Amino acid sequence: MGEKREAYIAKLKAKLDDWNSEIDKLEAKVGKLNAESRAQYQNQLENLRSKRNDIDQKINDLKKSGESAWTDLKGGIESARKAMDEALKSAVTRFK
Repeated sequence: MGEKREAYIAKLKAKLDDWNSEIDKLEAKVGKLNAESRAQYQNQLENLRSKRNDIDQKINDLKKSGESAWTDLKGGIESARKAMDEALKSAVTRFK
């Protein structure tokens, strides 16, 4: 695996860890809400988990890809990463 791809995967894994930490913090906040509010935020948390899982799968696909194919996969991963960042920022703002 090329150095650039290895570095990119390591960067994505670190970002995934950051997202997991943020989602855990949001889950703790949701746990303290009343039932009605909790139900409202559960959908948003599920959306975040789904996006996170999608990126995790894309990272696994990237690891398995050939050297020439990883640049093609990178575009899709970057789009998913940006969507995850925006969704997480939105969730953090709503949970305040």
